[in-house]
Amino acid sequence: MQAYFEFQTPPRLLAGALALENIPHELQLLGAQRPLLISDAGLLRAGLLALCERALREGETPAQAVWTEVPPDSSISLIGRIADAYREHGCDSVVAVGGGSVLDTAKGLCMVIAHGARELGELMGCEAMPRGAHVPFIAVPTTAGTGSEATAVAVVRDDARALKMEFISGSLLPDAAVLDPRMTRTLPPRITAATGMDALCHAVEAYSCLQHNPISDAYARGAIEMIARSLVPATRGQGGDEARMEMACAATMAGAAFSNSMVGLVHAVGHALGGVCRVPHGEAMAILLPHCMRFNLDACAARYGEMLLPMAGPQVYVRTPQAERATAVIERIEAMLRELNAACGLPTRLRDTHASEEAFERIAQAAVNDGAMIVNPKEATREDVAALLRAAW
Repeated sequence: MQAYFEFQTPPRLLAGALALENIPHELQLLGAQRPLLISDAGLLRAGLLALCERALREGETPAQAVWTEVPPDSSISLIGRIADAYREHGCDSVVAVGGGSVLDTAKGLCMVIAHGARELGELMGCEAMPRGAHVPFIAVPTTAGTGSEATAVAVVRDDARALKMEFISGSLLPDAAVLDPRMTRTLPPRITAATGMDALCHAVEAYSCLQHNPISDAYARGAIEMIARSLVPATRGQGGDEARMEMACAATMAGAAFSNSMVGLVHAVGHALGGVCRVPHGEAMAILLPHCMRFNLDACAARYGEMLLPMAGPQVYVRTPQAERATAVIERIEAMLRELNAACGLPTRLRDTHASEEAFERIAQAAVNDGAMIVNPKEATREDVAALLRAAW
């Protein structure tokens, strides 16, 4: 056990059937009446945004303004434009409906408004900043993967430098998170799989990185067990709302775990792949996870071996020799990836994504400079990362 650690608990959770309908009451408790509703065009077309608008309207706190132009990778410049709209329309709170990009956009917006900044770039390097003015913020995730609703982290692209920037501050946590099964019912199988693998990466890295602690361990192990049980059925359209709600809870738990213990090599390389080649984050996580675990194996075999219990159950755990448990965990993850590939075409090799072999050196350089590398259980050089990319190609 670490001699000293800190743990910040997730926001208030509104979870289960009709959770959306409780948002107006939550806003009223926060003293807010004029929310800015942020989402993306896909959720607008899918009708999910309409569900939230109706819940706000029927609860007598209709959206003061709506922004639906958030792309798959948010950016510093976009957040500046949304901040202008927030001020122009006299909004007093934020309700974000979407996946990781939408939620990270909302976090960036809240930072800008809270500190009276013109753009997010002014706040870089200010992880220890005070909260600033309170901007009531409610997160409604529509994927079960990023865990952004439970993290003090926002990842935002700097288009000018083709980099994904990490902003870390306790003030980034939403006031409340809403887990409603209606929000993931229409999620396509491939996105269900990719975001679910992102959640698994959060849990695995949170459990094995240098900064893990007993409380983050508990959240991570619980998330691993839920994902092992529900991700493949949810991707196949089996298990109904029960499987999707279990994945939503797992994503939130994994988010709480890594928000307090951080991640490592998988995310460092994944951020670089996203920044340089625009590889979707969840797909990068799925492809990289077993390769990075093998790289880390000699440094944290014991920690990986412990994951066999929540992943495979006590009977498999007891039957597997201790020396083989870590390898068995990696093989279980690879078997899960094969099932997901068969179910929805989730890629298992970098050659099947937007990645380019010619970009490996740029990706490797960006990865070793990524903050997630600091707490990885084993040091990785630029040459190590390039070798990992070649192995995953």
